[in-house]
Amino acid sequence: MTDSVHIVEVGPRDGLQNEKVTVSVETKIRLVERLAATGFRTVEAGAFVSPKWVPQMAASDEVLRRVKRRPGVAYPVLTPNMKGYDAARAAGADMVAVFGAASETFSRKNINCSIAESIDRFRPIMEAAVHDGIPVRGYVSCVLGCPYEGDVDVARVAEVSKILFEAGCAEISLGDTIGVGTPRRTAEMIRAVRDAVPAERLAGHFHDTYGQALANVWTAYEMGVRTFDASVAGLGGCPYAKGASGNVASEDVIYSFERSGVPTGVDLDAVIESAAWISDALGRRPESKVTLARATS
Repeated sequence: MTDSVHIVEVGPRDGLQNEKVTVSVETKIRLVERLAATGFRTVEAGAFVSPKWVPQMAASDEVLRRVKRRPGVAYPVLTPNMKGYDAARAAGADMVAVFGAASETFSRKNINCSIAESIDRFRPIMEAAVHDGIPVRGYVSCVLGCPYEGDVDVARVAEVSKILFEAGCAEISLGDTIGVGTPRRTAEMIRAVRDAVPAERLAGHFHDTYGQALANVWTAYEMGVRTFDASVAGLGGCPYAKGASGNVASEDVIYSFERSGVPTGVDLDAVIESAAWISDALGRRPESKVTLARATS
């Protein structure tokens, strides 16, 4: 295994959005800048959503404007509708993301509309992004299970992924939102989606609720996926999925790949330092096994 992997750092958005401690704009900016300096080529910078529903994403426009951008690094932001897209573009967004689901119930509870309605909302965004030369990531949540419906049919995951891909998404991020997936279920899901979307256009987004995330990452890797979302210090979760813990920790993913001879291009020691820094700012301990091990060694 010598193929390199691309790790998308989602801590500043998907990580912070579920933290209870209020995070200042200055802290958000510093976190994004620190992570970009470690070698990540993609660092999620925020979300242009209503602060009423996701208060930690307030002032994402200010964050995006003030971040000192590094050459070769993309700073995607979540844009659920055209209002969000226009605001993101005004703040200098160089990549945007839309957020769908493979579960009807989750879609209605998360963004207050059906799957079909959500895709209709996203089409103008993708059309505008193509016109503006802005790449779009398409998130599909609940690909391995839903907090309301239980198991999710992999055929539905493939269908939603195909629709988003054909509508203009450059990449489809497959999210195990509540972390119930296992390697065999992950393989079944990737196999189904891979028939609809090329593996090189897929990303794995695994939460670690049941401790299966890293195993699922490797399963997806062995099936041709080379992009993975991860969150510094294991920050995050999902405000609409009760009990869902954070994403797989960036440090753990980097350590596992690098020790296996698969380059990530990211400085593990620098990420560990950033993990300790943001955890201290939040008054919590890192969830990363690697960071905790280094702290006690």
